[in-house]
Amino acid sequence: MTTESGLIVKRYASALLDLAAEAKALESVEKDVQELAAMIEASPELVTLIENPLMGRAQQQNVMQALAEKAKFQDLTTKFLGVLVHNRRLVALSQILKAFLRELNRRRGGVEAKVQVAHALTPAQTEALKAQLSKTLGAQVTLTVEIDQSLLGGMIVTYGSRMIDDSVKRKLEMLQRAMNANENTTAKNQKEVG
Repeated sequence: MTTESGLIVKRYASALLDLAAEAKALESVEKDVQELAAMIEASPELVTLIENPLMGRAQQQNVMQALAEKAKFQDLTTKFLGVLVHNRRLVALSQILKAFLRELNRRRGGVEAKVQVAHALTPAQTEALKAQLSKTLGAQVTLTVEIDQSLLGGMIVTYGSRMIDDSVKRKLEMLQRAMNANENTTAKNQKEVG
């Protein structure tokens, strides 16, 4: 995502957040956003529809209107989707929804954390990790989990400007460095003795 498109995504997300707060419909809109994000994640067909540059505004408008009615979205959410279609920004819908939830969490005093793991976490593990991080940081944590098989095991947790690397990969690298340092010291000592 370019800087310009990132700014556009943030502007739309902030605008929806501000309008929802102003209309005292924040909880309803938040629920709609979470539901729509889950729909997009679960439906490759919906992603294709959203990202298809050949689909006309009228078609997109009809589909988004039908989807909003079926899901019983709040009027503000439905109108917002219409604005995205009209402005040809529907392609950024998924990023806008994520930005909305991140900004809402930030405004509520929450912390965003990224966790990299070698293998997918179960829902129970994800919730336990989120609860532990929330307790440790003293704030509600929103968790993004990424899979990086090169870590071999363990995890890397990043929040704010802090990073905790407890991966097997890092431990092996540290062990390798220690062994190399020990070899160098041993070779130096043998040279001095001999």
